[in-house]
Amino acid sequence: MRALIQRVSRASVSVNNEIVGAIDQGLMVLLGIAHDDSTNDIDWLVGKITNMRIFSDEEGKMNLSVQDVKGQILVVSQFTLHASTKKGNRPSFIEAARPEIAIPLYEKFKTELGKIVPIASGEFGADMKVSLINDGPVTIWLDSQNKE
Repeated sequence: MRALIQRVSRASVSVNNEIVGAIDQGLMVLLGIAHDDSTNDIDWLVGKITNMRIFSDEEGKMNLSVQDVKGQILVVSQFTLHASTKKGNRPSFIEAARPEIAIPLYEKFKTELGKIVPIASGEFGADMKVSLINDGPVTIWLDSQNKE
């Protein structure tokens, strides 16, 4: 699994001009699921995302987690995080999981994350419009296969 996380002041996702998920202070998580991902990837990512110290403390140092600041998380599925651009100019998405694999893992990811912090989400497979105010900006790439 790949996740692109952004520290945000607020974020929302719309489908058909209707907001389906919105948060205030917290994290925007774009989640890409590969065909060989499993619940082990979910466990690692959830732990990393909820405990990563990327919010500022009283001294302005990044020492606090989303849990510490009582933040929220907006999760949006994004298969394009698994784009391969090695050959030509048209990305290949062959590593991205098909819906029959991705949807259950996406739902499980949201469930496990929601046990720790309040979450909102987009709609899997929909044409979504994402709006956010990146705070910092702070943007971090996570890959559960490489544990980085």
